[in-house]
Parts: sequence; structure tokens; C-alpha cells
Amino acid sequence: MTLHDSARPRTARVVTVSDRAAAGEYADRSGPAAAEALAGHGIRVDGVDVVPDGDDSVRAAIEAAIGDGVDLVVTTGGTGIGPRDRTPEATATLLAVRLEGVEQAMRAAGLPQVPTAVLSRGLVGLTSRGPDAVLVVNAPGSVGGVRDAVAVVGPLVGHVLGQARGDDPGH
Repeated sequence: MTLHDSARPRTARVVTVSDRAAAGEYADRSGPAAAEALAGHGIRVDGVDVVPDGDDSVRAAIEAAIGDGVDLVVTTGGTGIGPRDRTPEATATLLAVRLEGVEQAMRAAGLPQVPTAVLSRGLVGLTSRGPDAVLVVNAPGSVGGVRDAVAVVGPLVGHVLGQARGDDPGH
């Protein structure tokens, strides 16, 4: 699928949300997988940050990425139903527009391989409508879940941002 994409290269920040990875108990695998998958869609990743679970840490990391001028923020992890899984709650406070169809498509992409993919509560949305719009995507914390999410979102990034920023009037 090819959608309108401006000539301007898109940039992204990946934020891995994991208490254990942030504490150095294990290496982050989902963040680098997200960066690799995004690069496959021509999106330049300016960094992969690792933060602990929790509203404040997630919100601060997303806000820092937005402040640095990226077009897209992809979080990995914290989208499940555990007590510390708060990534959607932190993200919701920053979104002006939700893209529920994209959220549903991300869950559906993983369903044939992983029946529990439907338990992901990840959000997708825009921080605003206008020239400063940033697309924010909450992907699951597994490498497979990240790849599924980016496979859905990657081809849409240019079109979504073009429309939100007024560069592509659409239909």
C-alpha cells in the first residue's frame, strides 16, 4: 500500500517502557526492533529511550520527544492489563485526536499468531491538528507486537501527518 507522503523525511523517537529494562535487569529488545522496523519504512529514528513504567515517566519521555521536534513517537510496553501497565493512561493525556481504527488494526495484525494480542490497550493518536501535530503510537512490549504495530502504522505516517498538518487536504 502506498499513500501520499511528503518529500520531507520523517523522524521518530522510540520509548521503551519497562521497569526491568530501565533498571538494567535485561536488555531492551523491543525498542531496537521498533527502530529497525521504522527504518524499513524510511523513518529515521533519532534515539531509543528506556523508562520505567508509570504515568509520569512515560508522559515525560513522550513530551521530551515532542519537544525535540520528532514527527512520530512509538512507545513499546506498558499496554497490557497488569497493575504497572499505564502507558495508555499517560499517552491519553497528550492526545487531541484518537485514531481508533489504527489501534484496532494493530491488535488484529497480531491476532493470528498471538490470541492475547487483543489484550493490548495501546493507543494511537495525534497531539494536535495543525503544523505541530505529532503521531503517538503505543505498541506492545514484545518484539512481535512491535513489528506488527509498525507494519500497520509505518505506511500511514506520511498520510496521517500530511492531513493533520494541512499539507495534504485529502478527499
